[in-house]
Amino acid sequence: MQELHTLQSELTTELNSILDWWSAHTVDHQLGGFYGKVDNQNEAFEAPKGLVLNARILYTFSSAYLLNHQPKYLAVATRAYHYLVDFFHDKDFGGFYWSLTPEGKPKETKKQVYGQAFCIYALTEFYKASNHIAALQLAEQTYLLLELHSYDEIFTGYIEAHNRNWQTIDDLRLSEKDQNDKKSMNTHLHVIEAYANLYTVSTNATVKPAIKKLLFNFKKHIICRETGHLQLFFDMDWKVKSSLVSYGHDIEAAWLLLEAAEVIGDEHEIETFRSLALTMTNAAARGIQNNGGLIYELDTSNNHLIEEYHWWPQAEAMVGFFNAWQINKDQHTLQKVINIWAFVKNHIKDTKNGEWFWGVDKTLMVMDNEDKAGFWKCPYHNGRACIELIKRIQQLS
Repeated sequence: MQELHTLQSELTTELNSILDWWSAHTVDHQLGGFYGKVDNQNEAFEAPKGLVLNARILYTFSSAYLLNHQPKYLAVATRAYHYLVDFFHDKDFGGFYWSLTPEGKPKETKKQVYGQAFCIYALTEFYKASNHIAALQLAEQTYLLLELHSYDEIFTGYIEAHNRNWQTIDDLRLSEKDQNDKKSMNTHLHVIEAYANLYTVSTNATVKPAIKKLLFNFKKHIICRETGHLQLFFDMDWKVKSSLVSYGHDIEAAWLLLEAAEVIGDEHEIETFRSLALTMTNAAARGIQNNGGLIYELDTSNNHLIEEYHWWPQAEAMVGFFNAWQINKDQHTLQKVINIWAFVKNHIKDTKNGEWFWGVDKTLMVMDNEDKAGFWKCPYHNGRACIELIKRIQQLS
């Protein structure tokens, strides 16, 4: 199919462009690691260095090296690995600090489970790329810490956050925009993503049952059977605490949960999550606008749409709808991928200074006060989307 060959070619070019931008503009040669913030004019700032940013750089460049074996990508991944181990890793209590000062000193020492999950995800990918056994060992140690300190033995699932020595804390929020609740969809999605990657290389027999329990939690508590949307925040006993719909997370989970089921080779779960993938994809499709883009959120309590088009839901939607097309073979589903990619090229991609903007508002004006690289703006969503689609198209042909 010619449109798939065209898409693969364009995404290969785009992946190289994204990675080259990060290599050129985010490496902090003076203070080490990577800058905490780069703006849309490619100006770097001495801002706090976030764990998520560093781990996602490590993941993305490791994954890119596994795709095309370009040494320059492994070099950036290796830099990210050493900075993670030398500065973010808590040598006394295990796990990783949430943030550092620009100079690399611990700033926020809490153990946010979301951040620990990204370290497992990234360390595992780096081990695949480098065969560096210490990276795998550190991923496995972090997994054991989450199972020991964060896993809820009574109601199952994972508690959001802990202090430096893994005790309970009052403020569990991932960011200022998040609710302060015991459990969240977002953390569980990235824990299962991390555990699935770890399972592919670990000999620890407990990882598979941990993944199965996570899949159960998504079926039982997180995916709303009436709407197909994800529910976002919960009490300890899984009482729903939110009214928001996140279209980007709906479509991201649609393919990641199926991937987790496929990784562990459980035929029953594969069949279940193939069906759920289509249900969740249809739910996410409610957020696609006539211009082809996927809007951000809906508050169901007042039916208020947040009519912004952030970069990461577009990236996840490309993979998620492609995944659905591989299941249902419906040309309309594939067309959504093509349309979203066109929307990205027309509105999200920065053709002047490189990389993707954070997003555009409902008038399609660039949200220019947001980061190009920063605490939350990383190469992971758009880089991974390119890699994932390139691989899937290659497998088809």
